Amino acid sequence: MRSKVLLMIAVTALASYSCKRKQQETASEPQEKCTVGHPDWTRNAVIYEVNVRQYTKEGTFAAFEQHLPRLKELGVDVLWFMPIHPVSEKNRKGTLGSYYAVKDYREVNPEFGTKEDFKRLVDKAHEAGFKVILDWVANHTGCDNVWTVQRPDWYVKDSTGNFKSPYDWTDTYELDYDNKDMRAEMTDALKYWVKDFNIDGYRCDMAHEVPTDFWNEVRPALDSIKPVFMLAESENHDLLEHAFDANYSWELMHLMADASKGSKTAEDIIAYVQKLDSVMCPDGYKMNFLGNHDENSWNGTEFERYGKGVEVFAVLAYTLNGMPMMYTGQEVGMKKRLSFFEKDMVPSWTANTVTAFYKKLNELKHAHPALRAGRIGGKPRFYTSSAGKDLLIYSREAAGKEIMVMLNLSDKNITYQSNDALYRDNYTDCFSGKKTGKLPATLKAWEYRVFTR
Repeated sequence: MRSKVLLMIAVTALASYSCKRKQQETASEPQEKCTVGHPDWTRNAVIYEVNVRQYTKEGTFAAFEQHLPRLKELGVDVLWFMPIHPVSEKNRKGTLGSYYAVKDYREVNPEFGTKEDFKRLVDKAHEAGFKVILDWVANHTGCDNVWTVQRPDWYVKDSTGNFKSPYDWTDTYELDYDNKDMRAEMTDALKYWVKDFNIDGYRCDMAHEVPTDFWNEVRPALDSIKPVFMLAESENHDLLEHAFDANYSWELMHLMADASKGSKTAEDIIAYVQKLDSVMCPDGYKMNFLGNHDENSWNGTEFERYGKGVEVFAVLAYTLNGMPMMYTGQEVGMKKRLSFFEKDMVPSWTANTVTAFYKKLNELKHAHPALRAGRIGGKPRFYTSSAGKDLLIYSREAAGKEIMVMLNLSDKNITYQSNDALYRDNYTDCFSGKKTGKLPATLKAWEYRVFTR
């Protein structure tokens, strides 16, 4: 099962690399190790993962296009489309197969529409102010990808000379990155969608399974066409040095799920955040999320995995340093596992209180300077209190503005005392919009409070 393999890979990928800063903010700084320059629009952006197959009854680009105004109102910025390529038929899993078994890197899945339909969708998304990134599967192809016939030497072979599947992904064959011709064609295919369809970057599947030096070569090749945004499905931090703007926060996701069950605490989350200072490029981004296509289909909805703490952990994901991400249906509180290999629609797109909650978080992410991603955002300052491990309190400051976050990570009411730093006033409650005096000394079970001043 893909989820179990991903969990194993995520744990392995936690072994990261320390890196120094890149010269970005002032000309007086020496040249440093991390060289990725982020497009300005990424600093306060929210990513939204689009599952075209399950989004509408039609499951097409044209049908999804009708949702652009709704997503604009929601306040998301980057539309990440799961792979749009034709799905291989050989060794296909289920009826419709996995998006991640790509048959042709230069074509679109006919179930979704035509290339002209996709180009129109990108143009319409840009007109509405969105950025568009494609999900790219570089480590392996589907078992009947055109390359398997045209260039079988581009693949890894087993001891008997047969194509080799990575892990238990038997609907795919692994590519051989020792082959320079394959690398060149993969690079050209990546450039094709930027140049001919004007997309704004990529989310790269299993990025750490591909040699880092390949990505280091790809980034400037894409940037030569237009400045792009690159997201790595990985926690290997060397990928952030020269190739990717952001990588995954699997570790935080698992910490939050464990905290919802009482096996991890606020102290564990603080330790995680502080650890990032020693392993990441100072201007690198983490993508913070509660769920995605894999988590939803294989491990359950956010309501299954976080229980009554869903909103608490959503606030955490939005207010820690990084880029928050939402998955298809999250904005309406979808309590359904979407089938991965079959047609299985989102039940309803009717706006509700969950929609209003995420809209408020998106507005806060856009507006507050301390929530900018990378080193120009406010560095989290954590506060201790008499409540111990169940209460997480932190603030971030930038450009003379402060945000204060208070999270009860338990199913019990908390009354606490703290140091003098928390006895300040003149705050505004972000969710009610009301001015408040002192910060609250009591939080209800799973309550979150967010203040600015």
